[in-house]
Amino acid sequence: MTQHFPSRQLRFFLTAPSPCPYLPERFERKVFAHLPLSDGASVNDSLTQVGFRRSQNIAYRPACEACTACVSARIPAGDYIFSRSERKAIARNEDLERHLVEAEATMEQFDLLRRYLLTRHADGGMAEMTWPDYVAMVEDTAVRTHIIEYRVRSKDRAPGDLVACALVDVMTDGLSLVYSFYDPSQSRRSLGSFVILDHVVQACLMDLPYVYLGYWVRGSEKMDYKVRFSPIELLKPEGWTLVVGGAAKAANDTL
Repeated sequence: MTQHFPSRQLRFFLTAPSPCPYLPERFERKVFAHLPLSDGASVNDSLTQVGFRRSQNIAYRPACEACTACVSARIPAGDYIFSRSERKAIARNEDLERHLVEAEATMEQFDLLRRYLLTRHADGGMAEMTWPDYVAMVEDTAVRTHIIEYRVRSKDRAPGDLVACALVDVMTDGLSLVYSFYDPSQSRRSLGSFVILDHVVQACLMDLPYVYLGYWVRGSEKMDYKVRFSPIELLKPEGWTLVVGGAAKAANDTL
């Protein structure tokens, strides 16, 4: 696959050190570039394939001097075999309907996000997110993106209760989960895992090979869930490497 980097349009910058949001007593740095408006989608595709993540119209990746804990992870959708617990998670959510909507922020989505952040990430950097911040996160982009809303199936024509959302980029080789959030009171549903599993199914239906999960952070309990999916691919110095089951954690020990 040809990678597209318009060198005349892209300039990369390095952030100053700041406290790491995932690992205590460590500092992070990032390298980032502004995605061009003209062909931002293709540039974002190429950068994601080499370990970058998108936030609005910026693509970034870790550039920490003494730490390699952040590792890009993606699920090979076509080869994925659902475990028994994963099949149960899907079954528990059979009463949900998925709605693909344009990347336009709504107050209903924002209210759900606020409940999620205050319950699950009250000490995180996004906890103070305001309505304008959310609008920018969803709408300030030039790539192929949308929101998937998960709603409880209604008995009439009225929309059911919103229980989860996912902001998703559509790439040439997969679906990239930019950010997802859900109703923290619905713990029985395992909504975090369900959203990922549902996108594995959707990637297969769209004949797309991968679901990009962003960074697995070794040593961070909040990010450890990503290596519970198997098989999974981790981006090592020599390229994307397929690991299975518990081998995911061991594979990163050599990074």
